[in-house]
Amino acid sequence: MEWIVTFILIIILLIRFTYANNGKTIKLPSPVLKSSISVEEALLLRRSKRFYKDNPLTLQELSQILWASQEISDPDYKFRTCPSAGALYPLEIYVSVLRVDGIESGIYKYNPEKHEIVQIYKSPKREELYEASLKQEWIKRASVVIIICASFYKTKARYGERGIRYIYIETGHCAQNIYLQCVSLNLGTVAVGAFDDDEIKRILNLPKFEFPTYLMPIGKI
Repeated sequence: MEWIVTFILIIILLIRFTYANNGKTIKLPSPVLKSSISVEEALLLRRSKRFYKDNPLTLQELSQILWASQEISDPDYKFRTCPSAGALYPLEIYVSVLRVDGIESGIYKYNPEKHEIVQIYKSPKREELYEASLKQEWIKRASVVIIICASFYKTKARYGERGIRYIYIETGHCAQNIYLQCVSLNLGTVAVGAFDDDEIKRILNLPKFEFPTYLMPIGKI
């Protein structure tokens, strides 16, 4: 009985977190499913890039990056663009937007079910994220910062402590998808694992069982 009460409270917290700010919802453009660069070329050219121009990303580019990170690629079975243990999909994707054409800066949460983003803060909180990530300049200057988080209870409920390993493996799948998509778009990114977990959790006001796993600043190169 106790676990049922706990589960209901978690769902309530998630709903409150998602909708408490009544932020605007932005429907993203449909992703482009073919490009002029092959998978082999993208793998060859993939590098971590830490310095970016001040040019804004387009909304289409942001759409493409988010599609690569977690979009549903099989509507019948709800499979996504990266594999997940037990098809549980515990990852949650947030975006700190500083410069994207057509949308105001702020922090948004990605909804893969509808391929849209919902604004949860009107500030990109870039200075706070910079401090929390040990003052890495690329976090402050990037046009967007993808913040990958995970709801650990989803996977641990089925797999116990081994679920923690599965979540970090899944984070790696997601990050590589973003890397390769950035190569295809001629954008730069770098996977950042050095940050204060508690501070990122506080900045985003994450639910109790949700934790950050990776930060990925992205910009024009």
